[in-house]
Amino acid sequence: MSGEPAARRIADNVYEAELHRLQTEFVKLQEWVRATGARVVVIFEGRDAAGKGSAIKRITESLNPRVVRVAALPAPTERERGQWYFQRYVAALPTRGEITLFDRSWYNRAGVEKVMGFCTPDEHARFLEQAPVFEQLLVDDGILLRKYWFSVSQGEQLRRFRKRRNDPLRRWKLSPMDLEAVNRWDDYSRARDEMMAHTDVAASPWYVVESEIKKHARLNMMAHLLSTIPYSEVARRQVELPERPVDTGNYQRPDRENYRYVPDYAATLTGEA
Repeated sequence: MSGEPAARRIADNVYEAELHRLQTEFVKLQEWVRATGARVVVIFEGRDAAGKGSAIKRITESLNPRVVRVAALPAPTERERGQWYFQRYVAALPTRGEITLFDRSWYNRAGVEKVMGFCTPDEHARFLEQAPVFEQLLVDDGILLRKYWFSVSQGEQLRRFRKRRNDPLRRWKLSPMDLEAVNRWDDYSRARDEMMAHTDVAASPWYVVESEIKKHARLNMMAHLLSTIPYSEVARRQVELPERPVDTGNYQRPDRENYRYVPDYAATLTGEA
């Protein structure tokens, strides 16, 4: 980092309040998409540990998984490697009334595949030519396409990797590929620069999210995405609930001994068992 002053972190209560407000807006966006039949595609790219996954988690936390789908495709199968490169990503695109969030996307070819030698130089060059054309086809067909690159410094990435290593709940996220990400920082930087030069176009521009502070990055990205889509609140009929449960007196519950109940483990923690 240069001699710039450290960014002032927002207070936790401010963060939680704004996150809740933005998540409420995403519910409105979801209902608008469902009502209008819109199709939305959001691409999350960036270095490992840049905060893509946590941003997706906050967006989807209160949304309907039948409407808002997360596409995190595994390594291609042998059959998929013989297909047109974009083919398996096309299968994950939304239909009318759906949103697809790509946790990494076809841009794997411009990043990890390029750096790690998983594709040939010709395949990489072909991708850089075809990606803007492919995305233009999506936009021309009415898909609302947004692309976000989460940017993090080398020192902060390493700090997050160490945190993963020391946390038993996050250790599974750490892989040998992450070590390569540390050792090949400059290679990944050059690959990103080349990708941006070819695919940051007017029809499908890249938006860079400064992700040195994850909480700030989440709010910034979520607020920006909402600002780029002309959604509106959809009127919903109010559900009327009775004052109290309805008891018709026509049902007799079977004896509890007829069922196998899960032991009250929670009670052992309160000392009530």
